[in-house]
Amino acid sequence: IAKKYLLERYGIAIRGYLAELGPIVAEQLDWDTVETNPFFCPDPDKVPVMEEFMAALNKRGDSIGARINVVASGVMPGLGEPIFDRLDADIAHAMMGLNAVKGVSIGAGFECIAQRGSEHGDEITPEGFLSNYAGGILGGISSGQPVTVSLAIKPTSSIRLERRSVTRANEATMVQTLGRHDPCVGIRAVPVGEAMMACVILDHLLLHRGQIGTNRGIIG
Repeated sequence: IAKKYLLERYGIAIRGYLAELGPIVAEQLDWDTVETNPFFCPDPDKVPVMEEFMAALNKRGDSIGARINVVASGVMPGLGEPIFDRLDADIAHAMMGLNAVKGVSIGAGFECIAQRGSEHGDEITPEGFLSNYAGGILGGISSGQPVTVSLAIKPTSSIRLERRSVTRANEATMVQTLGRHDPCVGIRAVPVGEAMMACVILDHLLLHRGQIGTNRGIIG
């Protein structure tokens, strides 16, 4: 509902895709491909590779992690606050509340560690920004660029391989989880991440409207 309202009322499109499946990295970003395969993969050349990889993984009874990217395009500048209701902080808080999410990065994320200030800082020209390493959020407030978020999804802990554990009496034992279990929950996380992004952005739109009303600012 939030995704549909944002698109129809404000022209904000929220889309996600599977950027990495274990060692397999999507090298193309074709939005038309995302909805045509069960992996939500934007790289058509990687789909058969992922199918083969997952079949072998499932046969071994093991699991794998994934990285999901979520992009919100058309977000107007001015959403969020510098301290208590930072847009990036609220997005990170919401995304970390999703099952199996172990890491959240916005924009360049951890890649900024190796970047110099002259590279990471998004330069501005009369025509607009030259890059978007900030992920569409500066000082906790949306900049008008696409808001980009990346989620690290852990491997499923319920696997058929035996794992060491302890009993209630703290005695050594082995645990084996039988039955149907997804070898990669990250595949199903794409629409969940999209929905969470939509909820946070719509919440900030409502906060903005409650603060300044409907006759001023970005809210019509």
